[in-house]
Amino acid sequence: MVGKARHLGEALLQAGIISEHALQEGLQAQKAEQGIGIRRQVGQILVDRGDVTQDQLRHVIGSWLGEYMVNPGHLTPDAVSLALVPRAMAERESVLPLLTREDALVLLMADPYDHVLLDELRFLTQRRLIPLQAAPGTLMPAIAKAYSVHLQPQAGSPSGTTRAHPSPAPTSRATSQELAINLTTTAPDSEAEQADVISESDNTLVRLINSVIDEAINHRASDIHIETEPAPQNVRVRLRIDGDLTPYLELPARFRFAMVARIKIMANMDISEHRKPQDGKIDFSHFGGPPVELRVVTVPTSRGLEDVVLRLLAGAKPLPLESIGLSPANLMAMRHVMKKSYGLVLVCGPTGCGKTTTLHSVVRDINTAGRKIWTAEDPMEITQSGLRQVQVNPRIGWTFAAAMRTFLRADPDVIMIGEMRDEETARIAIEASLTGHLVLSTLHTNSAPESIARLLEIGLDPFNFSDSLLAILAQRLVRRLCTACREPRVADEDALSDLASQYLAGGTSNTQEARSAQVAQWRQKHGDATGNLRLWRAVGCKECENHGYHGRLGIHELMLSDDPIRQHIRRRAPASDIRHAALAAGMLTLRQDGIEKVLQGLTDIHEVIAATNL
Repeated sequence: MVGKARHLGEALLQAGIISEHALQEGLQAQKAEQGIGIRRQVGQILVDRGDVTQDQLRHVIGSWLGEYMVNPGHLTPDAVSLALVPRAMAERESVLPLLTREDALVLLMADPYDHVLLDELRFLTQRRLIPLQAAPGTLMPAIAKAYSVHLQPQAGSPSGTTRAHPSPAPTSRATSQELAINLTTTAPDSEAEQADVISESDNTLVRLINSVIDEAINHRASDIHIETEPAPQNVRVRLRIDGDLTPYLELPARFRFAMVARIKIMANMDISEHRKPQDGKIDFSHFGGPPVELRVVTVPTSRGLEDVVLRLLAGAKPLPLESIGLSPANLMAMRHVMKKSYGLVLVCGPTGCGKTTTLHSVVRDINTAGRKIWTAEDPMEITQSGLRQVQVNPRIGWTFAAAMRTFLRADPDVIMIGEMRDEETARIAIEASLTGHLVLSTLHTNSAPESIARLLEIGLDPFNFSDSLLAILAQRLVRRLCTACREPRVADEDALSDLASQYLAGGTSNTQEARSAQVAQWRQKHGDATGNLRLWRAVGCKECENHGYHGRLGIHELMLSDDPIRQHIRRRAPASDIRHAALAAGMLTLRQDGIEKVLQGLTDIHEVIAATNL
């Protein structure tokens, strides 16, 4: 009665080959290996332990699975199938592609019930999979033979590269729009079938979600928004590209539960919980995609529905400091500040304005073999060699403040804190900056002068704070004009006067004489040979997907600490007084720096005004 066994272990017991005690030990060993990321079948573990022989295992599995057991020694895989799965992955995961027919791919696997691996292979091949069980001990020799015979290096190809026919995967990979059409045309339409007919494990739905994520990465999106509505309204997918939400895809309402459930499965969330928000993470490389981590949040909405937002954390490398958009004067001043051996440097602005990118660019500039640099971040969006980076976890008490205290015992030269969230973190940061360490952090404030007022309000000692502060950099992101299609026009006097009025607003003087003097200064600095100034506007072309913009650019407000600023801090002066002192010392406001970039043709005035309406 071996064929009636539910599991391989039960089949071995029924065959009288192993004892119950030996099986339990094998299962415990399998569980321990899974805890450290190793996936092996219990049968192979029992063979390695000496409880059964390879022949005994092969005989039991053959009797248990009957006709579904396949010996690849009697088969010849076709080259097109082999080209769909790289040899390295085939050897690592014990997979042998055998045959392709239309959109189907027949696979021989050590474990045809490994759903995680099947998801990866579906995404990689963009095919419907038919997995078959391989006879134990036969796969690896067959994989080595198949790839050696069918994918030999061809004449003229680089040494060490293997080719069969050109891989059909890139050309046959379906887009998310094509997969959405496929789902729409194949799913039932009746009201009775709408809610539950689509499964979260549906092959086309799995491919659709993988494709949406993959395409979002290719479009340089920072976030994916999946928004569900009560039937009959569609499920809407939007991408945030260069700071703007862009409609991307719509699906019928019947997919709303399955899409959310599938993403929860990918993020190891509880798919049965719909009433509370959940947080999770997806390592997209586990599903056959590039090495991108996605931070996932689900938000309960009305009538038992949930929205999902996925933040793409690409593990990017830091940009050079000169590439983040600092003006030459600000760049020189920032580099001068970073030469100091101790003090406090803050980067401020709202969420999503690039503060972390700027901090890492600053740290990259001073990241040398002679400096010990500790960072505490939540999450770690950017990695760079040479830093000792720490992920904080407030749930277990590993907060920014706790990390700071630990760093101070770990012989640091530079400490970077992801965010000053509370008085304790700020106080420890100031103490560290006064005891011989350079401390960098971010703050959620609108401008550099307001940052000082905010920190004083939460209870910092003004004398210690004034002594420690070196500089505060406020920043915003604006969309960069597409250089392939931007259109120039010569600015007339009225337009320049309006621009000068915007530039001087909030300063000490905004008179007609001051505006005329400012325009004259611009003509000398940015004008052409005849003194004309050009303003540029967005048009739209294939390069920028008809948006008129491509990428983003930082605009900045750098306030350096000097004697007047320190005196204002000690007297707890209002932000307006600190602002006037900084302007008198030569600080450019966010809007002024933005207008300078407008005159350089990097962005347009609409972007600058939208970003600097404080």
